[in-house]
Amino acid sequence: MQVLVRDNNVDQALRVLKKKLQREGVFREMKARQAYEKPSERRVREKQEAVRRAKKLARKQAQREGLIAGPKPKPQRGARGARPGAGAGAGAGAPAAI
Repeated sequence: MQVLVRDNNVDQALRVLKKKLQREGVFREMKARQAYEKPSERRVREKQEAVRRAKKLARKQAQREGLIAGPKPKPQRGARGARPGAGAGAGAGAPAAI
């Protein structure tokens, strides 16, 4: 796995690396390997995961077919993540106009 560091921005590169590792399931696997898991416990866990995946797939299919309502759309934010009311001079460092 490879992450490019641009403009000596190591913090950004670390965030990208962590996100990639999370997607690959590395952290989940490390946690699972910390302690021994009995075969019976493993079967129970895998069965629960399969049920959860099946329910999620059925829910997505029902949403596509219009049988149930889909998730609420997230509100659109302004340009480059600007918060409402965070215009010029509306920050914590700006003095209040009275």
